[in-house]
Amino acid sequence: QVQLVESGGGLVQAGGSLRLSCAASGRTFSNYHMGWFRQAPGKEREFVAAISSRGGGSTYYKDSVKGRFTISRDNAKNTGYLQMNSLKPEDTAVYYCAADRNRLTSSGGQYDYWGQGTQVTVSS
Repeated sequence: QVQLVESGGGLVQAGGSLRLSCAASGRTFSNYHMGWFRQAPGKEREFVAAISSRGGGSTYYKDSVKGRFTISRDNAKNTGYLQMNSLKPEDTAVYYCAADRNRLTSSGGQYDYWGQGTQVTVSS
């Protein structure tokens, strides 16, 4: 079992920045691929970014966040991050981190472990 806890959400004006954290416990964090997803009110959950296990040498992003968001990980701290810059009102959502040992994927259904989510609200 892997337990994930997100933090760092909040209210920010358009153009601002936030850094989300995902603290992992229970298993060796470095062995797990990690993803960030988000869900806005009335919408389906969508992929945001993913990073490969171990050294995190591979990263993937939703097109609309490329160049604005950066996913990273610090295995020594058992923590993953999502740095979000140039935020837009359409980025408003609950953000979730997820972990999976087997696949690096944008498909949320493939991830075995999920956090409880953190709210990000971007005002215009």
